[in-house]
Amino acid sequence: MVLPGFSLLAEACATEPLAVANRLAGTPLYSLVTLGLDGRPVPSGSSQVLNPDRAIADDDAFDLLLVCAPWGEPPKAALVAWLRRLVAQGRSLAGVGGGAELLANAGLLDGYRATVPWPRFEAVAGAHPGIRLSRQLFEIDRDRLTCGGGTAAMDMMMTLIASHHGSELAERVSAHFVLERVRMADEPQPDSPLAGAPQSLVDAVALMEANIEEPLTTHELAEHLGVSRRQLERLFKKHLRAVPSRYYMGLRLQRARRLLRESEQPAGEIALLTGFSSAAHFSTAYRNHFGVTPREERLG
Repeated sequence: MVLPGFSLLAEACATEPLAVANRLAGTPLYSLVTLGLDGRPVPSGSSQVLNPDRAIADDDAFDLLLVCAPWGEPPKAALVAWLRRLVAQGRSLAGVGGGAELLANAGLLDGYRATVPWPRFEAVAGAHPGIRLSRQLFEIDRDRLTCGGGTAAMDMMMTLIASHHGSELAERVSAHFVLERVRMADEPQPDSPLAGAPQSLVDAVALMEANIEEPLTTHELAEHLGVSRRQLERLFKKHLRAVPSRYYMGLRLQRARRLLRESEQPAGEIALLTGFSSAAHFSTAYRNHFGVTPREERLG
């Protein structure tokens, strides 16, 4: 479903992988239908027009509705009623671009993990405390799918294809788009927490990312930046909602997760490469952060 002002990029990133999956599989795995509020042509945010196949009231026989809308779109009462009827019928809903915020404004994400494009994060978090909002690229929580906008929609749909038809097909679809790799759901939206943040905080995170193998203490970070430890801790709490040591640990564990998934290096070597003095300490920290051990991560 597309609403006036929707992102053409986000819509294409959500639908093209499904169409390519059909071609590569040689069989119609997915049937795509475009809906508009009234069936008339719908202008995108770039003023290009998409012609929907039909109006929303004419068709609700589908498994998953992808909602493509502009940021901050207030849903009309009739649209909210229609979406709630779909939910009552057990249909899945996905928010792409501003579509996730529209679902939030319709009260359809309460109690779910969800994400939105990072410029809208604070506004949505303040308006909808019942949503378990994250800054991840995308979230798939039961029958709700949301993404951070833009190309994150493609990563989300690749993950959906893999869950439906196996990772081999998803990798072939990814290769079709000449993607280096499919990004995982738990990867953060690029630069999202640091947008508009003070330069000292940006520099602190850059120092952390450059010193994964031999982590710096918070005191050492503050000294490098020429600020007090207390000031640095206030910056992290205000902009990243974490103390520096916990944020640093998250960066190291995210790096470890990528190495476990994308390399054949033994877990013990990965522990050393990400600043852990022992495999036991690494395994405990990894399990506490992700809910699985490094061995289970690799087997999964």
